[in-house]
Amino acid sequence: MKDFNNKVVLVTGGSRGIGRAIALEFASRGADVVITYAGNEAAAVETIKLLTDAGAKAQAKRFDVSDSAACSAFIDEAMREHGRIDVLVNNAGVAIDGLLMRFKDDDWDKTLDTNLKGAFSLMRAVSRPMMKAKGGAIVNVSSIVGEMGNGGQAAYAASKAGLIGLTKAVAKELSSRNIRVNAVTPGFITTDMTAALNDELKTKMADAIPLGRIGNPEEVAKAVAFLASDAASYITGEVLKVNGGMYM
Repeated sequence: MKDFNNKVVLVTGGSRGIGRAIALEFASRGADVVITYAGNEAAAVETIKLLTDAGAKAQAKRFDVSDSAACSAFIDEAMREHGRIDVLVNNAGVAIDGLLMRFKDDDWDKTLDTNLKGAFSLMRAVSRPMMKAKGGAIVNVSSIVGEMGNGGQAAYAASKAGLIGLTKAVAKELSSRNIRVNAVTPGFITTDMTAALNDELKTKMADAIPLGRIGNPEEVAKAVAFLASDAASYITGEVLKVNGGMYM
């Protein structure tokens, strides 16, 4: 299925993990893909090879999404180079854990600036070309933690809950211009972080999930692509849970 032929998709934090899977899903469906990354150049190069091997035109751009000026410059550059932006996926994020009473201001600021301000800055920047084009789709990657909370993750939970509210507000603002804005909230997903956990803890995590297993990045990617596709043309302001039933 090549339902994204001739479309340009931007995926932040697209060099590895869920972001890489999202980029590859769009590439497999015919899109030209631009990924961003913060610092892992080797992972970005590897992802670009995977995307081009899949037949996509692909680029990687390095910048910090917490820098609002850099976000605007990235969108402007993408428009100059490609002439259009059909889909923006805000996936870039950080998770800094720590108990409330010991949590540092700098870590709070970094988490909120990356996970929430970054998405806001990119949506603000991309809204203008999408409004001119009279259409587009934005998908924000939030988290189950933003819905149910989690001890030791106050900043992460706040940023991801804020992203859900931001999604709904912007969806209402842009819907009259045929721009749809939705979010996904992944649960426990196999990533570099979960791969480092011991088998006992993985089993305990899986036991807490009604479907009985940890999810994989490709399952999140398919949900993101669905929300960005014409198959979801009457869906906006929604939050799609991809958590195996862990939080309903």
